[in-house]
Amino acid sequence: MPEVPEVPARPVSAGTEAARTVARSTDARAATRAATAEPLGLPRAVVVGGGIGGLTAAVALRLRGWQVTVLERSRSLTPVGAGISLAPNALRALDVIGMGDEIRGLAAWQGDGGMRTPQGRWVSRTSASALAERFGGPLVVVHRAELVARLVARLPEGTVRTAAEARLADPGDTARPALVAGADGGLEAELVVGADGIHSGVRQVLFPAHPGPVYSGFTTWRIVSPAPRQAFDAHETWGRGRIWGTQPLKDGRIYAYGAALAPAGQRAADDERQELLRRFGDWHHPIPALIAAADPAHVLRHDVHHIAEPLPAFHRGRTVLLGDAAHAMPPTLGQGGNQAIEDAIVLAHHARPDAVDLAAYSAVRAPRTAAIARKAVQVARIDMMTSRAGIAVRNAGLAALSKAGPALLLRGFDGIADWRPPQPPYASVEAAPAIRPAGPEPVTGAGT
Repeated sequence: MPEVPEVPARPVSAGTEAARTVARSTDARAATRAATAEPLGLPRAVVVGGGIGGLTAAVALRLRGWQVTVLERSRSLTPVGAGISLAPNALRALDVIGMGDEIRGLAAWQGDGGMRTPQGRWVSRTSASALAERFGGPLVVVHRAELVARLVARLPEGTVRTAAEARLADPGDTARPALVAGADGGLEAELVVGADGIHSGVRQVLFPAHPGPVYSGFTTWRIVSPAPRQAFDAHETWGRGRIWGTQPLKDGRIYAYGAALAPAGQRAADDERQELLRRFGDWHHPIPALIAAADPAHVLRHDVHHIAEPLPAFHRGRTVLLGDAAHAMPPTLGQGGNQAIEDAIVLAHHARPDAVDLAAYSAVRAPRTAAIARKAVQVARIDMMTSRAGIAVRNAGLAALSKAGPALLLRGFDGIADWRPPQPPYASVEAAPAIRPAGPEPVTGAGT
């Protein structure tokens, strides 16, 4: 595909923004555009949020023919997080932007795994090969910083602006572009992507009556530690109101996470590594060793929230939501980041530079993500069970499924991990997308 010249979203001065807010006349808008130095006639997109979903959208939209600016409020793109599990569905989505095989090459889990009790007894077993056979690809666990760096490397320098506060001032409609306001004025764009996380300001502007996220009832910790000397199989361990998971990374380190029922906002009086030792220090190998080896300053703790009431749509006007901003879910299926990546690819599919169909994006993504979010909430209730009788029944059921074969255990991911994107990789498209004429392009479903 021929390179499209990089043109940033057009800035709007603070004075122009104030005048436009009062009148929003066609003449004033034409004068604003005439004052800018950038050439006319190119589709412009602003992505609010530089996380994995926002960056994937930026890469995909650029390949689609858009000029993209990413606004990230943090001072750097160093992600808050440790590891992320990329299932076959997300890897197939990354195939569309030419990154799937690159990330598959980072797969570290090659052997057996399963679910254990805190004492170390295996309740169920599965394997990397069984998962790959059923869903057409591996499960790849990577450090978030690694994935972010690889996405940023596919964007031209200057695309991502850090320390950039952004507020959706106007979602736009069929007659006018959207407007994102910031400390230095504002940016007009034919498409605004709200990828600003669970407490999304873009979502609050689009749907002010929506109640927003609710506390899921548990908190999580994440660490990355050196591998212990004694070998172990990848596992998730379920206790009473607590779980622990351990996965290898390609670089030889170990990504691990814990979760426990806790009041919202509660924090350790000393440090979070000590809190992990109190909660998990007597569990089986390698859990205590991994906690002991973790740097206390790098133990991450976050309360889990999710969007319990689905949004009426994922768009309004020329503005669209993706990832946690649209459908935050508990991490119990490992699908939060995966669904954000799917969102980004499907959005680009419905965002032709000459006709953006955000209603179609909403229609496809809202039902799928709502179903996965509901399932994640249900699994959280099972994970965090506290009744001894209930735990005994749960474990017996999992053990029976495991004995019947790995396929039965993996069946819970049918319809999730086997998802396929709606288009082939952009590299296979023979002709570049047409550049739209000057002025706002049509937006199907704007305002719905």
